Amino acid sequence: MKMNGTHYRTSGAFSDGRLRPERIGSPAARRTIGKRLIDPANLREDDIRGIVGKTLDDADAGALGAAFGTLVSERGGRTVALGFDGRLTSRALAVAFARGLIATGIHVARVGLGPTPMLYFANAMLRTDAAVMVTGSHDPPEYNGFKLTVRGRTLRRTDIWRLGEIAAAGAFAPGAGLILDRPVIDAYVERLIGDLSLARPLAVVWDASNGAAGAVLTKLCTRIPGRHVLLNEMVDGTFPSHRPDPTTPDALDQLRKIVVAEECELGVAFDGDGDRIGVIDGEGRVLWGDQILLLLARDVLRERPGATIIADVKASQTLFDEIARLGGRPVIARAGRLPIEAKIAETGAPLAGEMSGHIYLGDKYYGYDDALYAALRLMNVVSRADRSLAALRDGMPQTFNTPELSLPCADGRKLVVIDEIRARLAAAGAEVIAIDGVRVRTDDGWWLLRASTMRDALVACCEATTEAGLIRVKETLREQLERSGVPAAALGEFYEDPIATIG
Repeated sequence: MKMNGTHYRTSGAFSDGRLRPERIGSPAARRTIGKRLIDPANLREDDIRGIVGKTLDDADAGALGAAFGTLVSERGGRTVALGFDGRLTSRALAVAFARGLIATGIHVARVGLGPTPMLYFANAMLRTDAAVMVTGSHDPPEYNGFKLTVRGRTLRRTDIWRLGEIAAAGAFAPGAGLILDRPVIDAYVERLIGDLSLARPLAVVWDASNGAAGAVLTKLCTRIPGRHVLLNEMVDGTFPSHRPDPTTPDALDQLRKIVVAEECELGVAFDGDGDRIGVIDGEGRVLWGDQILLLLARDVLRERPGATIIADVKASQTLFDEIARLGGRPVIARAGRLPIEAKIAETGAPLAGEMSGHIYLGDKYYGYDDALYAALRLMNVVSRADRSLAALRDGMPQTFNTPELSLPCADGRKLVVIDEIRARLAAAGAEVIAIDGVRVRTDDGWWLLRASTMRDALVACCEATTEAGLIRVKETLREQLERSGVPAAALGEFYEDPIATIG
């Protein structure tokens, strides 16, 4: 099934695979890269992102490219892989960023249009010192920005703020680099398919969400046994079908309906840049991030007994209990790419995941979050099982939980509230994990309260083994919030019906 939209040829001008140096680091070009004040709101925890035409433009991209090139040079690097997603502004931003890079003496391997994990693959295959992806990820069409890595590690907030400082001062390293066209889509597809090992063919619906995974997915599905239905595989930066965020239930409605109508065993959705995964079973039900991670953990632990499996602090307690029951070592990490990467580096974990749909597989793979690769590994699991994916889901221990809830709270107050609640819980002898806000275990289940990194809000979720228990867990959290002056009215949808799932 095909949806209307603009189709960008992934190969395009780079299709012959030759290295064709293009010198745009001439003195005239370098003079166009001047000092630039970057909107501080764009400089985020682990990436750069803003609204194109309002808080981000090509001049910003050029200055950020020169700032990043300066940082890479300071760390002994000379080469950067550069890719971009299918947003309408991504190609122009990539060109501007490349101009900034080569003005500092960096050689740029231009990968072209594709998903973020393909850029990470290019970084590994080409052995570049750093990588930059121009992408707005799962955000609406007007957003765009940059994901940046050096030596395979995502830049930290302090480094990202330093890029802003370098750009504002115009303190760029001198140089004249080259651009080399290095398309890797075919090599990437070969690498993905290399770990596919189906015990039986499957019927699958794939939703590329009109995002950058579409071109790869089209090639990939010609290589996979079974029946495959493609949705929204045409890259269209306006995202006409739905928002490219598979963690949003509304964005999965189309996929859910087609899975059921086509009588397929599973459906897989991707976000705008292909590093987040969403999964639907044959009955049209969502499998959340921790449920996907549990299925993959069972598979990994069969071959790697005792292995460490990491999940973020928002994941179900059932996941951690099941990993321990299977002989693995469950580890809870703060939510977010940087904390997960740090825990992987610390523990050597072959598998990690987040409720947001990022799955990091180091087992047989590179360890970065690749939703396409995670989908193929999940297909392996389903094909080898003696039950359907829906039956595997039904076999998971059932819990009752709330969705993630956003509770308005002033920016200057939210961390104070967390500290107040943490102190009260410690004085009461409660069982608390305080690595990211407070995650509190009770006789009925657990609740989590964190300060949002993106909004003036607290973020909460609750889980229990019974519906009555969930009510008690929620009341416990409500009491703590009200004692810290967060009004009950701010709880919004807090008392809606629970979701019966482990996610």
